[in-house]
Amino acid sequence: MARWRDGTALLDTPGGLVPVEVAASHRTRTRGLLGREGVHGALLLTSTRGIHTFRMRFAIDVAYLDREFKVLSIRTMPPGRLGVPRWRARHVLEAEAGAMANWGLRPGVLVSVS
Repeated sequence: MARWRDGTALLDTPGGLVPVEVAASHRTRTRGLLGREGVHGALLLTSTRGIHTFRMRFAIDVAYLDREFKVLSIRTMPPGRLGVPRWRARHVLEAEAGAMANWGLRPGVLVSVS
C-alpha cells in the first residue's frame, strides 16, 4: 500500500492529465474544499469512503475509487448534502460539477496518480 502525503500530483484520465491536490492527512481531508470558490483540477482524498458538502459554496462531482483507482461510482452533489459512503471505496476524487464528464470518467474506468 502506498504511503500518501499531502501535496500535488497529476491524475491520468481518459481525457488527459489533470492537476490534483492530494489530501492525505486528517487535517487536509477534513478541510477539503470548504471555504473555496472553486477548484483547479481535482482534490484526491485518500483513505476515505465518504464525503459531505455542508458549508460548500459550489456543486461538485464526486468519484469513489477502489484500491486500484478504478471508478466505482460518480455523483454530482450540490452544497449541503451528505454523501452515502461506498464501502469498497478507498479514495474519493472531488472536482467542480461537470468536470469528470469532460475527463471521460465513468464507472469502471481506471485512473492513475503520479
